[in-house]
Amino acid sequence: MRSQFGLNGLTFFTASVQAGFGPFIAVWLTQQGWSVTALGIALSVGTFAALVGQLPGGMLVDQVHAKRLAAAGALLVMGASAVALCVSPLPAVVWGAEIGHALASSVMTPAIAALTLTVCGHDAFGERLGLNTRYAALGNAAAAAVLGAAASYISQRSVFLVTAALVVPAMVSLFIIRRDGAMDPVDDHSALKHPKEREHWPWQIFAEPSLHIFALATVLFQLANASLVPFALNELTRRNEAPGFLVSATIIVPQVITAIFAPWAGRLAQSLGRRPVLIVGFAAVPVRALLFAFLPGALPLAVFQALDGVSAAVFGLMLPLIAADVTKRTGYLNLAIGSLGLAAGLGATFSTVIAGLIAERFGVQSMFLFLAAVGVAAIALLWLAMPETRPARVPDALKAMQPV
Repeated sequence: MRSQFGLNGLTFFTASVQAGFGPFIAVWLTQQGWSVTALGIALSVGTFAALVGQLPGGMLVDQVHAKRLAAAGALLVMGASAVALCVSPLPAVVWGAEIGHALASSVMTPAIAALTLTVCGHDAFGERLGLNTRYAALGNAAAAAVLGAAASYISQRSVFLVTAALVVPAMVSLFIIRRDGAMDPVDDHSALKHPKEREHWPWQIFAEPSLHIFALATVLFQLANASLVPFALNELTRRNEAPGFLVSATIIVPQVITAIFAPWAGRLAQSLGRRPVLIVGFAAVPVRALLFAFLPGALPLAVFQALDGVSAAVFGLMLPLIAADVTKRTGYLNLAIGSLGLAAGLGATFSTVIAGLIAERFGVQSMFLFLAAVGVAAIALLWLAMPETRPARVPDALKAMQPV
């Protein structure tokens, strides 16, 4: 119970820290006189570092048996990066902070997944990931409110001090988590073994066809999803139809739906299997794209963002869950998470570029229809090629008959 409480706090406060590295950076640097080009380069440096760090971050967590130590190091780097942003707006400092945050995030995400598996085991992993997703959504929403208030009533600089301070409760939560009563790696998942005890090499995870299929589906999902809200907001702003509440609504509505839906989705993934839940979550993306194409407007956009909460809940818990499924034999869970994180990052990066080119040449409606088609392609790939990865359950009676 103590470790479960620690996981709740760790996911909540880690998401809160991550919120401080969002749009607040762009606002702060703009206030400091940065040009649009210089700002774009700085943000691109962080994006590139995040892509490059996915595989090494996962491999590092796989090779460190003390997962709490890896998570603590990542949190410290995040805090130092926030302080650096507060201290100086010089390009070298900002670039260093962006790179530090990106690389730390590449370690923190798989570390939380590994700690979760240690606490609950593979059989309960899906349901616990649903709770992680809930608390991450709540942390993100709470931090957006707190950091927004700090920016409005104190200063934009104070946002990064508050972000650094949030590392403290995240660290406390981390060390509440204990290995007492941890699952037996022989009966549960090979990722729980000490790295020296594993019988396979890291690259053997890439022999799993399911990993490649899901990675491709992840690229298509992010290619279809990442550009929907930015371009919808851009179009409404261009037509002077974006009221002040709209940006906040597009953030808050999905977080609320994710917090409500994620634990339920995790339970369904354990009981019904991964494929049906995945298909429902992925289906929300082309539906949103079609609605944006044919029902443009501020109020519809805010309402349609509820579907974003569904897809975010499903994708957020399914990525580590399917990674755990396909690495149960080899044990390199975090390398698989890093690989899928790289796929997601590539899809999101290409999404804005491709969507922008289509919108400029053929119009915004055509762009939304293209994104809907990509979303349908992702669903078709899951339907036709993705096998069910949920491990077959061994009845308790048979477990009792197995030799010790």
